[in-house]
Amino acid sequence: MLTQLLSKLNHQPPTTTILLLLRRKTTSAEYVASRNRDPTFEKLMDKYKNLFKVISIQNLILGTTTTNNATASPPAVSVDFLNRLSQRLHLNRGATHFLRKYPHIFHIFHHPTKLQPFCTLTESALKITQQEAAAINASLPLVINRLVRMLSMSVTKTLPLRAIFKVFRELGLPDDFEDSVILKKSNLFALVDSGIEPNTHLLKLVGDVIPKSELVAAVDSWRVMECCKEDVGVDRNEILYSFKHSYPPGMKLRRSFKAKVKEWEKLKYVGPYEAVEIGEKRKSKIGTMEMEKRAVGIVHEFLSLTVEKMVEVEKISHFRKWFGIDLNIRDLFLDHPGIFYLSTKGYRHTVFLREAYERGCLIEPNPVYEARRKLLDLVILGRRGLSRGHSEPTSVRQGDDGIDELKTDSDED
Repeated sequence: MLTQLLSKLNHQPPTTTILLLLRRKTTSAEYVASRNRDPTFEKLMDKYKNLFKVISIQNLILGTTTTNNATASPPAVSVDFLNRLSQRLHLNRGATHFLRKYPHIFHIFHHPTKLQPFCTLTESALKITQQEAAAINASLPLVINRLVRMLSMSVTKTLPLRAIFKVFRELGLPDDFEDSVILKKSNLFALVDSGIEPNTHLLKLVGDVIPKSELVAAVDSWRVMECCKEDVGVDRNEILYSFKHSYPPGMKLRRSFKAKVKEWEKLKYVGPYEAVEIGEKRKSKIGTMEMEKRAVGIVHEFLSLTVEKMVEVEKISHFRKWFGIDLNIRDLFLDHPGIFYLSTKGYRHTVFLREAYERGCLIEPNPVYEARRKLLDLVILGRRGLSRGHSEPTSVRQGDDGIDELKTDSDED
């Protein structure tokens, strides 16, 4: 049904007048600084920047092995070791100060044999990690589907394994995905040598688990849903190559800008799962513009495949060549503020898919996201609740523009 509706829409004649969204010439840093801020996403990233640090320390703790299996003690690392990594972990005031900020996540104790302070995870934090791992294992069929779609977007149906490692958490892959997913699904995936770089492996798609007729991009599904609405407010032909837009509050939308966006929406392009001749498209101005819109479609689909509909710009840049994108990825996000939102908080550039969020939360949450959100709740809780009998957080209420109110067991009547 979905593919039939899309094929009918594709027979519509393309627009004859096409305008490219242009920006004044600036340096990349100036362009980033001049972007329109969205308070909701900025507030969310204020929470996430500390969450990323917590996850880095959590991974170091979980990555340790217990020397004495008889005691069955939980994994732990020395505080001195974490202090030596403070600069790399961006802990400006040292690891000890950071660990004490989150007593609901980290527990500092004096090691009885090594006679120095060690850090381990609290029972609440361990429970969340177990819940996340269980959610990932339960969603393996969906994870395999994501990986197949990622490889299907590649021009050569191959991707560097090191690039997959960089986004395995964003895709919801298990920690041992090389064994539990790639090797177990040898009918779908194969690891091959790159032939160019030594000790570099490529992940190759060797089977078609998803028929080409079912490889429908997320934006195409949205277009069909919009066309099927009885009260659709625009011409259905205008939705054929359009994307959902929502701009930061307070952003001035001039008439000329709206006109350019409207014409850009009508521009025909090759979808992320369709074959394309890169060299041929570059020969004409229209072809170059179509390739730019194709790049928007690819990164839109990339973000749609992630668990939290967000990713670091640096990580997605590792796929640029393999997806046939000959553009600056960061500038691409800034050129389309109605589709993407770029945040620079927390020593990183992070891009969000705007349409997937409402008031700082995913509109369509999934079990893995919900487990990770509980860890964010503990980060937001900080040191609060320590003076009360029960300090376990049960929920986080939303304010008008995101997360700002806390609720603990001791707050309940």
